[in-house]
Amino acid sequence: MSIPICMWSGPRNLSTAMMRSFGSRADCDVWDEPFFAPFLHVSGKDHPGRNETLAAHETDAQVVGEKCAQSSPNKAPFYFQKHMPHHMLDGFPLDWAKEGSHFFLIRHPARVLCSYAKGRAAFTEEDLGYGPQRRLFDTLTEMTGKAPPIVDCDDILNTPDAVLPKLCDAIGVPWDAAMLAWEAGPRDTDGAWAPYWYASVERSTGFGPPPSDLPDVPEKYAEIYQSCLADYEALAKNRLLA
Repeated sequence: MSIPICMWSGPRNLSTAMMRSFGSRADCDVWDEPFFAPFLHVSGKDHPGRNETLAAHETDAQVVGEKCAQSSPNKAPFYFQKHMPHHMLDGFPLDWAKEGSHFFLIRHPARVLCSYAKGRAAFTEEDLGYGPQRRLFDTLTEMTGKAPPIVDCDDILNTPDAVLPKLCDAIGVPWDAAMLAWEAGPRDTDGAWAPYWYASVERSTGFGPPPSDLPDVPEKYAEIYQSCLADYEALAKNRLLA
């Protein structure tokens, strides 16, 4: 039986690079945003690649939840699942998560907002996932009896060889240095939305350089930014440090 490793991330959070990282392990299969198609199907949201996603992926949240608790397609010891809290709409199952090993990936909202706006100019606070992330953190803490570890994208980029081993230890996975590098290019496991969002990670062969200064947030997004910042700072207080 594969052990589920559930990463909960907002969009534009280094999440696909983390999927590449875990996918570089010989003992791990990966699943890209299992609940995205059910989220689009139920919410009716218009996202880049919506039609392709609905055509290519399971749209029934109950079916997806059942598969999240099962072994990976290749019966690997570990099953990394890249999840986004804002995809978990009311009524979507979460009982499958009781036995999983969870962690949260966060990134400063100035970086997320400015990156997200390049691909989708009109969006809401919920689309960036900070409120859902903070609420789900509390839910999983209560459900599992322990607070899931939190890692920050900037910390990973600064010292991946220090932060990732500490993360692996926190989620009960043996450290594997193969997580620090991968081959460039797309993957069969990438979601149908990859052509709209994954160009940068497809060119990568490892984690990028240390982060630059925070970008300036356009004034029209100021209210969204401040709300996201409050949730980010609440989570960041408990993040793992190298």
